[in-house]
Amino acid sequence: MELKYFKQISGRLKISESSVFATLKLLEQGNTIPFIARYRKEITNNLDETQILDIKNESCRLVEIDSRRETILKEIERQGKLTPELKKMIEETEDSAALEDIYLPFKPKRKTKATVAKEMGLEPLAELIFSQKNFDINKEAEKYLNDSVKDTESALEGAGYIIAEWVNEDKTVRESVRSIFEKGAVVYSTVIKGMEEQGAKYRDYFNFSEPLSKISSHRFLAIKRAENENILKVSIYPGESDSIEVMEKLLVLSGNQASEFVKIAIRDCYKRLLCPSLETEFTNIAKQKADGEAIRVFADNLRQLLLAPFLGRKKILAIDPGFRTGCKVVCLNEQGDLLFNDTIYPHPPVNKMEESAKKMKEIVSKYEIEVIAIGNGTASRETSQFINIFFEDTNIKVFIVSESGASIYSASPVAREEFPDHDVTVRGAVSIGRRLMDPLAELVKIDPKSIGVGQYQHDVDQSKLKESLDYTVESCVNMVGVNLNTASKHLLMYVSGLGPKIAQNIIEYRKENGAFLTRNDLKKVPKVGEKIFEQCAGFLRIEDGKNPLDSSAVHPESYYVVEKIAQDLGIGLADIVGNGNIKDNINLSNYVDDKTGILTLRDILLELAKPGRDPRENVDDFEFKKDILSIDDLKAGMILNGIINNITNFGAFVDIGIKEYGLIHISELSHKFIKNPHEVVKINQKVNVRIIDVDYERKRISMSLKQIS
Repeated sequence: MELKYFKQISGRLKISESSVFATLKLLEQGNTIPFIARYRKEITNNLDETQILDIKNESCRLVEIDSRRETILKEIERQGKLTPELKKMIEETEDSAALEDIYLPFKPKRKTKATVAKEMGLEPLAELIFSQKNFDINKEAEKYLNDSVKDTESALEGAGYIIAEWVNEDKTVRESVRSIFEKGAVVYSTVIKGMEEQGAKYRDYFNFSEPLSKISSHRFLAIKRAENENILKVSIYPGESDSIEVMEKLLVLSGNQASEFVKIAIRDCYKRLLCPSLETEFTNIAKQKADGEAIRVFADNLRQLLLAPFLGRKKILAIDPGFRTGCKVVCLNEQGDLLFNDTIYPHPPVNKMEESAKKMKEIVSKYEIEVIAIGNGTASRETSQFINIFFEDTNIKVFIVSESGASIYSASPVAREEFPDHDVTVRGAVSIGRRLMDPLAELVKIDPKSIGVGQYQHDVDQSKLKESLDYTVESCVNMVGVNLNTASKHLLMYVSGLGPKIAQNIIEYRKENGAFLTRNDLKKVPKVGEKIFEQCAGFLRIEDGKNPLDSSAVHPESYYVVEKIAQDLGIGLADIVGNGNIKDNINLSNYVDDKTGILTLRDILLELAKPGRDPRENVDDFEFKKDILSIDDLKAGMILNGIINNITNFGAFVDIGIKEYGLIHISELSHKFIKNPHEVVKINQKVNVRIIDVDYERKRISMSLKQIS
């Protein structure tokens, strides 16, 4: 991180200069965002993770601009054209587009019509015409005839190309026309002839136009996808007359013959050079904006999914349902270890319902099953009905679990490493059961893009998407905390300060030496030095260890404070952990020192009251309407219960227990106007929905949250 940018970042983000400077310094020292947000609140003045991430990103942006500025200065200096005035202008420019405008006249060019004309000796003619003095341009052009320039028409054409390039490289002209683009550019799309049938899903955009400033990110990404698939022809530009008028006001000096010629060159410049250049620029800006919005939506959804309600440690029977291939059944113990697997065939075409029921009852009894988890894919509803019929009189709870991404996991190297002797169906069933037990611990094993809660995730900048999703996973893992003695490598690698290699070292240390007894034992793990220990220790938990504080989010660097509080109260550490009454018996200000401030002390008290408290909710019972098995059972006006399983900018998708998901358009989410569906719904939320319309042919279900009695 570059500390020199702190004033610029402060002004842009509206965060105090001292907080920005302190945050940049902490980042520069190798501290992670979760660590800074949790354990360095006094230093940053209580900035949250989002603010710290914004500071980091803004610093990176300014570094990139500085790097580009340095490249530009070196190139212009190499050409011998870097004047003190030009250097000052470049150094004071902070906007990347303005910087490129300044550089454009000096940018090394491939051969253009203008460079060819200059090689033919026509630049003096262009200069004379551009001065717009009163003379006969045809007579003047005759002076420039040579072996390469055969006639006056060719001479004037070449001069026009040179003038057009000058106009295109004029900083003031570009800024003025760019302003017109900002205010008035329109996105136009038309279907390419002959692609109507192939591109039917893009029908809404076959003859489409919308102001660029108003177009939503999902529409823009859909249009760009269709363009990439050669379904649509897409253009972005404002009214031509407005741009030409502004350019003429800036450049046309009189009404003589030369000025009329300059007008022609201006029009050529706009159509051939400036408009295409700015169209590319604004397309890129719009794409970056749409990417950012789509990535934000994906990250929000992913966060909600990772922090979804969890069941906790239970003996689970998980079922990956199917018809012809049967239902794969696995039994897991409280730690999620695979104890048993088998296949039953309760559905057509095999129809061994009684045999399957008998086998299930034997398995449930033998492994003392407490909960049954059923994947929500093919045959899910039928399997749920089968289970409910034969286990109706038991205390066993039945849950429907999302399978999204389970097939990706089951075929992955991670799954093969975990279960080398089992096929993909067994691995998929295990994943379903573990997701119910602890969705965060299981979902970290899957590429976030494959979890199925995104919006055009394959169309956005993949490096930025990965960066955002990886950060989201890291944030969630550290918010919840990780059991050091049971966590998988894939969970550990997201803990602050760790990573794949050290996570693997921890796993190997555990295998060789048994469970960690204290957090300090982490220092015995290869590659875990003082800095890494500082970053990770507070997010790792040890249950029933030697030190009661090791099961809490209190950082080891603050243990001395808790020990002093316990000493002053005359109680042991074991009695202070989990004691919610201590806050009434101490004065926090007595424990403030140069290492620990009041904000940290308040966090410590909250943690001691509920040590290691999981911020997630517990999963609750839920059952789809039993008589709805397919889209053919749906009718407009029906009220059904469902689960929100994906959120986009244009609405929310709902699982109602059948193959097809329904869509609640944003206009049907609330009686009041909302800009973002996340304002009223979240992933995994249970909802009652009203069916508005069913398109049986296209398999589309329209729903509403409004007017439900």
